[in-house]
Amino acid sequence: MKVTQVPAIAGAFLFEPTPFTDERGFFCRTFDADLARSVGIDPDAFVQDSLSRSVRGVVRGMHLRSGKGEAKLVRCSYGRIFDVVVDLRPGSPTYLRRATFELSGDTQATLYVPAGCAHGFQALTDTADTSYRIDREHDPSQDVTIAFDDPELAVPWPLPVTVTSERDRKAPGLAEVLRTLEVKAP
Repeated sequence: MKVTQVPAIAGAFLFEPTPFTDERGFFCRTFDADLARSVGIDPDAFVQDSLSRSVRGVVRGMHLRSGKGEAKLVRCSYGRIFDVVVDLRPGSPTYLRRATFELSGDTQATLYVPAGCAHGFQALTDTADTSYRIDREHDPSQDVTIAFDDPELAVPWPLPVTVTSERDRKAPGLAEVLRTLEVKAP
């Protein structure tokens, strides 16, 4: 498994496993505590694992948590997703920068999203399962949502958006969120 720093987002990393492939399919390690430690991520900090299933065209996001934020490891375990991270940490050297990735069940790559960054994705396949490992218990009072189609974010969603949650459809734009958002810099 190799890990590379994401240049556009300070503190974000992409973990890429090395699958062993044979006639049965493949096997790979999707998490390595020592490798996480080697780049400054505390593997023991993660307290919750979640899974979402989405259909082609669904957009989930852009989401983050206020206050201390929420760091997460994100992996598409089945199918393919277009994944987006936006740095919203005032004082970060990559403040307001965006990075996009294609994560897939074929590669099993995992993206580390630092606390204070907005995150969202779009399902590119008929079924896309996305796994999250989160470093804080969920507190709905700290949920923050930014309009996925906000022109200031200018996310280049690759497919027409077919379905979003009501929360995502009614989310305010980036400028409005930034006026009230409290997040800590790295």
